[in-house]
Amino acid sequence: MLRDNLFCALLLIAVFLCDSIIGEGEYFKREHSLMKPYQGTGMVIPNWEFFGSTMVTQAFVRLTADQQSRIGGLYNKNPITFRNWAIQLHFKVSGKGKELFGDGFAFWYVKDPLELGPVFGSKDYFVGLGLFFDTYANQNGAHSHGHPYISAMINNGTQHYDHDRDGTHTELAGCEGKFRNVDHETIVEIRYENDVLSVGTDFESRGAFKECFSVKGVILPSNYYIGVSAATGELSDNHDVIAIKTFQLTSSSPSENDDRSHMLPSASQFAAPRPRIDDKPQSMSNLKFFLLIICVIIGIIIIAAVSILVFQRHQETSRKRFY
Repeated sequence: MLRDNLFCALLLIAVFLCDSIIGEGEYFKREHSLMKPYQGTGMVIPNWEFFGSTMVTQAFVRLTADQQSRIGGLYNKNPITFRNWAIQLHFKVSGKGKELFGDGFAFWYVKDPLELGPVFGSKDYFVGLGLFFDTYANQNGAHSHGHPYISAMINNGTQHYDHDRDGTHTELAGCEGKFRNVDHETIVEIRYENDVLSVGTDFESRGAFKECFSVKGVILPSNYYIGVSAATGELSDNHDVIAIKTFQLTSSSPSENDDRSHMLPSASQFAAPRPRIDDKPQSMSNLKFFLLIICVIIGIIIIAAVSILVFQRHQETSRKRFY
């Protein structure tokens, strides 16, 4: 009996270790991950806090439904204590809109837990990394890219994310990504290792990540929180999180254990900003022009009728005075 119990215990330990060590130098961190089934007791998700319009189902966590003026998000309650990490975000963006839809969602690695705000559902002037999945183009004029668009921003708390410019003047790097309204699961990997921030995508269900961008010289302190948020305005979409898988990466870098608690997030380079181009005055549609002509004609008729009545009364008054 004792042997059987010991064997079972060793088997469980072996299974746990195999599950935790995914690849060479990669360790799966359950306390920083979100996987099905999501719920613990009641409406609580272990290790996670959600807010706003977020709704938890058996198949996904919906940050916003395909409805106007919705904000939702969730964040991990445990800060990331290790310096090098990789996070795989499984998500789905869908909606009824064919031409117009939005606004998008964001992945966060930030100093403070997420709060409701104007930047894809979270607060502006954040400290840390924001990775934005923007589905609607606010920037006017010629773009060097299409939408949906994935872009990163490193902020030390002093920079404003400008929605009207799609964040172009504070963008670290970015790439296009056709992740909306696809039938299969879409995945993005955010990887931070030895001060290199890289993002890879799998939007074609190929089982391999395609590089979106890779930037050297990015400083991100540890003990920051991860989270995801989304927002809709006049345009809308479903923004769903299916899974978040977090891995600790081991590194041979001699500076891996350096104390970075006093540092602020920074980057040695940024993408070149595009100039803001004001909206051109919209040309009047045929319907509006037709209605305007009708209003002018009606106005002329009313003025003419009133003038005739005034003239007739003046004539009658003149005749009475004559007699």
